[in-house]
Amino acid sequence: MPAETDLLSAHSLHLWRGERHVLRGVSFAIGAGEALHVTGPNGVGKTSLLRVVCGLLQPEEGEVLWDGASTSDANSEYLEALAYLAHDTALKGDLTASENLHFSVGLKRTVSPEQIAAILVELGVADCADLPCRVLSAGQRRRVALGRVLLSAARLWVLDEPFTNLDDASTAQISDTLARHLADGGLALIAAHQGLTLRSGNVKRLELS
Repeated sequence: MPAETDLLSAHSLHLWRGERHVLRGVSFAIGAGEALHVTGPNGVGKTSLLRVVCGLLQPEEGEVLWDGASTSDANSEYLEALAYLAHDTALKGDLTASENLHFSVGLKRTVSPEQIAAILVELGVADCADLPCRVLSAGQRRRVALGRVLLSAARLWVLDEPFTNLDDASTAQISDTLARHLADGGLALIAAHQGLTLRSGNVKRLELS
């Protein structure tokens, strides 16, 4: 059983994709200020686990709990607490970086142009603010997509390979941003091939095989 301080937990998750048994009894629990680093080779089910946690896939067995309540009904409290960065950045190519953030974040909360501009500066892509996302590099698009998570004001960040296409400086910057999120009492579930070393926050590890 999870501790009383655990906000997000999963219990004996089993998931099949066709005849393939992808998740085999996966369990974990994290609380405020904690991150879970999900590792394992390609195709082992890291993305599937994240999608189950976000309610985008339903497991055949097991459940995910948020603050002691099942997330299977995708209740509004849980969805408000959740921000998901998929492997695909899901940016609209014909919209600018600023327009993408205004549209996507605006679906959950009101965000001002000044807030959007500040996040783009923080992520090192201020020069891309008025450029259509189709002309941005893969690394620039990744950072713009991360801006959507930062602007969400969500307590739980679910990040699928957040460091893909980022150089060392950008990776260090995102790691610092993640550490601040944990220091403020946030939680994170992260699938990443890279090692995860943060200056603050407790990082747990879950290896899928």
